[in-house]
Amino acid sequence: MAEWTAKDERQYDKIRESNLDRGMKQERAKEVAARTVNKQRRKDGKTPSRTTQGTGNPNTSLEERTKDELYNIAQEMDINGRSKMSKPQLVKAIRERR
Repeated sequence: MAEWTAKDERQYDKIRESNLDRGMKQERAKEVAARTVNKQRRKDGKTPSRTTQGTGNPNTSLEERTKDELYNIAQEMDINGRSKMSKPQLVKAIRERR
């Protein structure tokens, strides 16, 4: 992945400062600024646009998670046939394993 350019750094600093001026906490301001710059970099084709390997928020129900998140959970649980399963089938298989 290509490094940030000077322009990316300036954009990051400007967004972070703007968020701090509006009363956002330091860590959150950094996160928002980085996400914004990275989103623009993906849009401009400077970095690959990949699906994350996350499993979603553990405080949300399985039905509220995406199929990709459910697939990743099933992969961690080593559930056979997961690649051919629909979202409801993944939910059922995960529940049966827990």
